[in-house]
Amino acid sequence: MDRDYLELKKWLEETKDEPLETMSGFFEARIDSYEEHMARWQGHYKWMAELLPASVESLLDIGCGSGLELDYIFKRFPNLQTVGVDLSKKMLQKLYTKHHDKNLSLVCEDYFTYDMGKERFDAVVAFQTLHHYTIESKEILFKKIFDCLKQGGVYLECDYIATSQEIEDLAFSECRRRRLRDGIKDDAFVHFDIPLTLEHELNAIRTAGFSIVELVGFLPEDNHTAMIRAIK
Repeated sequence: MDRDYLELKKWLEETKDEPLETMSGFFEARIDSYEEHMARWQGHYKWMAELLPASVESLLDIGCGSGLELDYIFKRFPNLQTVGVDLSKKMLQKLYTKHHDKNLSLVCEDYFTYDMGKERFDAVVAFQTLHHYTIESKEILFKKIFDCLKQGGVYLECDYIATSQEIEDLAFSECRRRRLRDGIKDDAFVHFDIPLTLEHELNAIRTAGFSIVELVGFLPEDNHTAMIRAIK
């Protein structure tokens, strides 16, 4: 087995008795340390902002949190009409404090059920938010994203991926075990990483109907976080 697999297996063993946390509860409890923890991805935030087409006028950010990617996006597009969706009210409050002067609407809701509309946005972004969900859930979400984009619109995803099928399988089976142990239903959102392999992630996006789905790449210092672009 490769190093990534062995490290994950060791960590799962060390944390095997820890209870699962709800998605919103996890982030609400870590609001004060969240931005410091996420600072390691500064290069990815900047990269995502640079990949947005110069013509973009409207954007949906799903799982926006405190808006670390928006910090860079607003530097390039200060007048961008933006909707941010997140489960954590505290995260959204922090985002509003930073960018209350922007053309920004914030929605405290599950983005799986949020009504994204039809052909409403020029771009949709998702930064480090989708690696907690099954491929079946993602395929439904990607279709919603496709539908809400205008023709020619772009979807940018920067997220943690499983570097092997063994890692994908191990994480999923352990999440399943902990759900059963804690009596948590499959449709309840919990903070536990179950990333897909790059191949499975790209294929899930393709099911939505995008004309182009491609890996943009990885930054040199991180081969676990992929930047993906899809065009309607």
